[in-house]
Amino acid sequence: MKKHRWIAGLILLVAMVALVVWGRSRIHFDFAVFWAQVSQANWGYIALGIAGIYAAYIFRSARWARLIRHNKQVPPLSLVGTQVIGFTAVALIGRVADLVRPYLVARKTSLPLSSQIAVYIVERLFDAGSMALVFSFAMLSVPQADIDRVLLHTGALASLASHHPALAAFATRYSGLALTLFGALFLVLVRLAGESVASFIERSLGLVSKRAAHAVAHKIRAFHAGLDTMRTFSDFAVTASLSIGMWVLIAVCYFVGCRAFVASPELATASFSRTVLLMIASGGASIFQLPVLGWFTQIGIVAAAISAVLGASAEASTACAAILLLVTFLCVVPAGLIWARFDHVSFRKIAQESEQAEEEIEQAEETARV
Repeated sequence: MKKHRWIAGLILLVAMVALVVWGRSRIHFDFAVFWAQVSQANWGYIALGIAGIYAAYIFRSARWARLIRHNKQVPPLSLVGTQVIGFTAVALIGRVADLVRPYLVARKTSLPLSSQIAVYIVERLFDAGSMALVFSFAMLSVPQADIDRVLLHTGALASLASHHPALAAFATRYSGLALTLFGALFLVLVRLAGESVASFIERSLGLVSKRAAHAVAHKIRAFHAGLDTMRTFSDFAVTASLSIGMWVLIAVCYFVGCRAFVASPELATASFSRTVLLMIASGGASIFQLPVLGWFTQIGIVAAAISAVLGASAEASTACAAILLLVTFLCVVPAGLIWARFDHVSFRKIAQESEQAEEEIEQAEETARV
């Protein structure tokens, strides 16, 4: 697994170098304008965005505490450190450190790691659903002309838009709501018959790949176990409210981050709904986050989205993308490093331990089924 990650990272690095070499003679970029955009930015807005992101970690702590309350009662703010350190690990090490948070929570609360991985999977689903809802409601206020312009830069949807523009526009506006509805139905199905769903998918997907079938079935079983944390409608309502509130707050951070660039008229007057598009682009770019290198790929993807959605110059778009990365992703690193020092946490060691522990859990479950 680690070997595959290194190979993927090396391929991505080579691709980036080739792209830079190709673009140097074809794309005009004025670094003086770039630095002028950064120096003239409203740093009060940027500080406000950073404060909002730190507040989001409080939401995450309260949500996790809510999800484990039937197994162990902990104060809502007692898990803030595990969230801050966990996201710092992801920022420094990459997505390989995703399991640091459940590992730290398990260690702090003395609960089984398998139960916290299940909570992590449930948390991810609520994040996806909340993002989809925020995106869908934001799209309702975006003018049709803007959607048509964005579709020209969206790959498969661009082809669909050229042949069926009405269908492409409908998909852009309402796909988030449709995915949220599908996710809710899937949640109910797994909650009621998780083992049956896992066994069915394992048998069906096993015809193509037994390894993939086992991996997917394992995730569904873990998800089913995680849903045991929500035993009443109140549990679901509180978790959903915390999730939606947190993602609205994060969307506001993207909004003020864009508005901070007062030297760029396109950014200084950006609407909330358009900045939500940037949040989605940023989220997609961070799915396969690599150590340090992933920062630059994320800046490039978000800068391209800013240019396409808001029409800002390459320099302003890149400056804004870099600041958005700082505000929404990297600002946690100083606090995480300090917190980890007080808690005697080594990031690389904790990432390796959490990954190894998950592999041991999967092997034990596979052995038990055999």
